[in-house]
Amino acid sequence: MEKKGLLIAFEGIDGTGKTTQIEMLAGVLRQRGLRVVTTREPTDGQYGRKIRQLYKNRKSVTPEEELALFLDDRREHVAQVIAPALALGQVVLTDRYYYSTAAYQGAAGHDPQKVIAANELFAPVPDMVIMLEAPVSLGVHRVQKLRGDTLNDFEQEETLARVAGIFADLKGANIRRIDGTGDAGAVHALVMENVADLLRAWQDNCGCGL
Repeated sequence: MEKKGLLIAFEGIDGTGKTTQIEMLAGVLRQRGLRVVTTREPTDGQYGRKIRQLYKNRKSVTPEEELALFLDDRREHVAQVIAPALALGQVVLTDRYYYSTAAYQGAAGHDPQKVIAANELFAPVPDMVIMLEAPVSLGVHRVQKLRGDTLNDFEQEETLARVAGIFADLKGANIRRIDGTGDAGAVHALVMENVADLLRAWQDNCGCGL
């Protein structure tokens, strides 16, 4: 598949503001006339629904079965949403991608680098990864107090501390680490600073300048 579009993944522990920042970036890009697809993982597909059931009882499957579910969900996501959109020259913003799988499954005992390698056999590498960073305590506060949610089996503080450590160790030229502790507007400004050059270069190359 010739990749004409642009893929930006938003990553970070729970409560760092990924969903909010995707919505804000998508709004700006659409105002500029770009075709934008916003999506998320786990998806609402057959495998994604099974993953969401694990939020209440993660111990119902083995670590190997859990990882397999994430890989199957991503294969379906790539085939049905991401690859078609990129082929059409659209901008794809995904709320979590395989870096989350590496971090969360790594915290469960898998080798994060092997998880990434297994995903990159079939999943397009993002043009940019926006890694939103915030202390675990702040993420938990936002989940509980601001969203009014109960922590699920993936969001326990001890687990998130291990996840945050793996996210911090991930390396790649496409990773941009952004302070997610500020208010939504301040974080959005940092996101725009980081994606500006990428968008400019992509628009120049694809002939879809504004």
